[in-house]
Amino acid sequence: MPPRRPATAANPPAGDLFGPTPGMPPGQPPATAGEDGPPPEPGAPRPLADRLRPARLEEVVGQEHLLGPQGSISRMLERGALASLILWGPPGVGKTTIARLLAEAAGLRFAALSAVFSGVADLKRAFDEARARRSGGQGTLLFVDEIHRFNRAQQDGFLPVVEDGTVTLVGATTENPSFALNGAILSRCQVMVLRRLDDAALERLLARAEDVSARPLPLDEAARGVLRAMADGDGRYLLNMAEQLLALPEGAAPLDPAGLAALLAKRAALYDKDREEHYNLISALHKSLRGSDADAALYWFSRMLEGGEDPRYIARRLTRFAAEDVGLADPTALPAAIAAWETYERLGSPEGELALAQLVVHLGTAPKSNAVYAAYKAARRAARETGSLMPPAHILNAPTKLMKSLGYGDGYAYDHDEAEGFSGQNYFPDGMDRAQFYRPAGRGMEARILERLEHWARLREERAREEAAAPPARRTRRGGPA
Repeated sequence: MPPRRPATAANPPAGDLFGPTPGMPPGQPPATAGEDGPPPEPGAPRPLADRLRPARLEEVVGQEHLLGPQGSISRMLERGALASLILWGPPGVGKTTIARLLAEAAGLRFAALSAVFSGVADLKRAFDEARARRSGGQGTLLFVDEIHRFNRAQQDGFLPVVEDGTVTLVGATTENPSFALNGAILSRCQVMVLRRLDDAALERLLARAEDVSARPLPLDEAARGVLRAMADGDGRYLLNMAEQLLALPEGAAPLDPAGLAALLAKRAALYDKDREEHYNLISALHKSLRGSDADAALYWFSRMLEGGEDPRYIARRLTRFAAEDVGLADPTALPAAIAAWETYERLGSPEGELALAQLVVHLGTAPKSNAVYAAYKAARRAARETGSLMPPAHILNAPTKLMKSLGYGDGYAYDHDEAEGFSGQNYFPDGMDRAQFYRPAGRGMEARILERLEHWARLREERAREEAAAPPARRTRRGGPA
């Protein structure tokens, strides 16, 4: 077989894994800037994750908030006005696939760069090729993987071509765009947050893997759930594990969770702090703490340290756990987490790791409550549903005569002057019933908090009844709807 010539503008690759370039007339050569390079040899093996790559946006799982009938990106495509985007999300949720399919759906030429391997010359070449296509009436979707790895000056290089429409930029990042990208780029792009794949989305991927392989995964129902949990929201990692399982001889007895763990332990690296195993072990640490198993938590903590994990990352996750899973059941947990984190920053390794180990034991043995976390989510949901209701007038400040004449501050009761330091007034917006978001678990310190809340609820009801019975002129808007 003669040697393959490198792909150039004069000698383009015959095609790529995803077929003809979207939006191009028949016979038009595919784009070359930073794309997939030479196609695989006929019959060459392809990983399962690649064989299952969606061919249409409707096939992408787990991102219905963007790609569903009412999704943000779907509405853009319906209007025929695809904006430049930043796709922000964890690994293995479909950022690259979505970019390719967007080019096809919008009738744009797909070109790709990776910020890991590209420099200024690559950017200039991609921009020049996009200008040439534009002069011929063809638009370009420029996909930039790991866009956060470009420095500030390189990021500024995108501004003119995005501004004048030479390219529709789609950048992919796992880092928070607020910190990783220039404000100038963010002002010209819409940030789309991709979610880690939930259990239902992961199960759909497993079903597709079984369909394309024409055989079921050799797992019992419990092991199947464990496999999804091990993926930790990463579809690519899930399919890579499924591929290992589908390579087992047919007819073997289904694996249980222990058999699955033993098999993957033999085939997977012990720990990789930059890839999937990283997420598996932090999940194990988090769930051991939630289950109040300090010994198991110390084991997973030690596994991560032995694997070379940055202790600062562990400190950050432990601090989140203190707020989410311990909460006000032990109000000392969050200050303890910050103290352990600061101790590590001052001492470094290995001395500072002892402070983190102490924190692991503190969190593992603390009473648990996610009541604040649940209340926060419920309050956010209510805020979205109620829109822009104004606060009741009696709790608004009235620094001007006009505002006073409009009733701002009228009838406000200063709680410190009331019996028991409690007025029982209504602080929810007019038109919204009183809601109870925070429901203490009754464990640890939350038992005392629960007593106070119940006492205030009784006072609120009593004073609401008194208010309802008072003449209209004396009413001060206490209580509100129950």
